[in-house]
Amino acid sequence: MQHDIQHYMRPGTLHLPALPPLSVYVHLPWCLKKCPYCDFNSHERRAGADAAAQEQRYVAALLADLEASLPLIWGRPVHSIFIGGGTPSLFSPEAIDQLIAGLRARLPLTPVCEITLEANPGTFERERFAAYRAAGVTRLSIGVQSFNDAHLKALGRVHDAAQARAAVEEAARAFTTFNLDLMYALPGQTLDELKADLDAALSYAPPHLSLYHLTIEPNTVFAKFPPKVPDDDSAWDMLDHLIARTAEAGMERYEVSAYARAGHRSVHNQNYWEFGDYLGIGAGAHGKISFAHRILRQVRYRQPELYMDKALAGDAVAEAHEVARRDLPFEYMVNALRLRDGFTVQDFCDKTGLPASSVRRQLSEAEQKGWLAQDGAWWRPTPRGFDFLSDVQQLFLPEPAAPSRTA
Repeated sequence: MQHDIQHYMRPGTLHLPALPPLSVYVHLPWCLKKCPYCDFNSHERRAGADAAAQEQRYVAALLADLEASLPLIWGRPVHSIFIGGGTPSLFSPEAIDQLIAGLRARLPLTPVCEITLEANPGTFERERFAAYRAAGVTRLSIGVQSFNDAHLKALGRVHDAAQARAAVEEAARAFTTFNLDLMYALPGQTLDELKADLDAALSYAPPHLSLYHLTIEPNTVFAKFPPKVPDDDSAWDMLDHLIARTAEAGMERYEVSAYARAGHRSVHNQNYWEFGDYLGIGAGAHGKISFAHRILRQVRYRQPELYMDKALAGDAVAEAHEVARRDLPFEYMVNALRLRDGFTVQDFCDKTGLPASSVRRQLSEAEQKGWLAQDGAWWRPTPRGFDFLSDVQQLFLPEPAAPSRTA
């Protein structure tokens, strides 16, 4: 489903004065085992020699996918790369080295380009962290989720608490910046257990923490067999503790679920939240690419084997569509409203190509409800706005189309 670049360069109704920063997302879709809460595009990996052959073919497919996509982003500097999954750390350091070398050879990376790799704890990958650093990874993101064995088991994780601790220790040795993922409101979790998890995480002085409320997503094992999780009041108490304790530890909550020490915000995720562009390659990867008069969304083929076949044939894109004008206010705000720093109307205009009038009414309504506050050119969520984020975002949904009239 590839279009010639001239198709996207033609005149249109949007007017972007400049193109936003560009990132690259690379999806590696395999895990040792699918977690019961996970709705990502992940698949259990083959064992033995099959896995090595699959790894090589997949890297070749990724680079073929990138080659076919280059005309859409030609000459644009890349500010960050995120290798996500799945469990990317199942790939050998040699394969990651080959992948990053292939990206560097084809893309103009900025001198300080952030290259993040997602990793899950386990003794089978501990010794790999230094090798990933040598391959060019600059930031590791470790899916710890909990330091409590009972909760890890309830979440279906393949590692235990000891392996989680070992992985974090190794990451701290190998990387100057890294992220820990923790989840809260877990099945059977108490406030004291949440406090113990957070204290364990903070004991390693992580530069960045991502703290997520467990949500039961459709089409997961947990959706079919729902576990007993803490009630809403208990979950709010947990969040209150997370906010207070991380602030005590010198970490700033700069996004709804992201906490960082000074200088350690996630460049890649911040680009998403600021409605930047990203090329997504890999099975099921999504992308957003801007042009002077339109914004393009892409989705790759989801099944890994089909994706590899299609990518190697130069046809990895399963779906591509231009974002409609009426959808752009919501698409921008669903991201920007997550940021503590907020946004400016000028940035909205620059990133969407729309006039300020397209969001003026919604901003005024959000201000009247006490969800947003204006400070000069900046609009920021209030503490109440953060608590009712989905309500604020919904203000920017497009109005339902009027029913057509027939004679």
